[in-house]
Amino acid sequence: MSKKFQNSGNQDKDFTAKIIKILSQNANKAFNYKQIAAILDLDDTKSRNEIIRDLKILASTKKIIESEPGKYLVKAISQDYYEGTIDMTGRKTAYFICPDFTEDVFIPTNNLNRALDKDKVKVYVYNRRKGKRPEGEVIEVVERAKTDFVGVIDIQKNFAFVSTANPKMYTDIFIPKDKYNGAENGDVVLVHIEDWPKKADSPFGSVIKILGKPGEHNTEIHAILAEYGLPSEFPIEVETFAQKIDTSIQESEIKKRRDMRQILTFTIDP
Repeated sequence: MSKKFQNSGNQDKDFTAKIIKILSQNANKAFNYKQIAAILDLDDTKSRNEIIRDLKILASTKKIIESEPGKYLVKAISQDYYEGTIDMTGRKTAYFICPDFTEDVFIPTNNLNRALDKDKVKVYVYNRRKGKRPEGEVIEVVERAKTDFVGVIDIQKNFAFVSTANPKMYTDIFIPKDKYNGAENGDVVLVHIEDWPKKADSPFGSVIKILGKPGEHNTEIHAILAEYGLPSEFPIEVETFAQKIDTSIQESEIKKRRDMRQILTFTIDP
């Protein structure tokens, strides 16, 4: 049974240190504010409200964890951190893939902490609740899987956002005014993520290529190539060599094939 704490009047009404001590002494157990108040031998409304406030502050600063609504655990020590990759679901939630676990670890949206699909990350895994899938929180993005994205630029007065069609990309990309690089409102562009400040809702990026207007055939082809990192331009040496390739059909080759050149044929190109 948890030891009672001596109540010394609590003039300062700051219970954070005592809360952390209680949770640290009971690392595998979650407590609500009533249980903590009872351990501290406090039954007045004002003190209980202070405990509620301090619990929320500690949780918001990541010093303790709200394992379920109104119940709190102490944050685990370093050996409970794991490295693996993020697999976005397309619904702004994700799973953490790690060989140390027999099943994927669920990562809620508010626990992604700027991680994107396929990023290599370090994750803290919460103490598992009975009958529940393991759940975790991204602590650090170790390595970005991708930093270039295709999207449509929406230019405002002093800044712009680029939104992508990728269902696994859950955030727009913020573009400062000096990094449009000639893009006009509504253009399909290729952008490079340069940074994602801790207090920013969106990553910061710059336009590195203008692909064209939405719906145009060449734009769509170049957008697909850019999205998957495939080249759309080649060195002059390659272009020169390609132009020298003999594309004529030799008579000896025709004899090996069925000749359908005079037959009306419809094909569907990719």
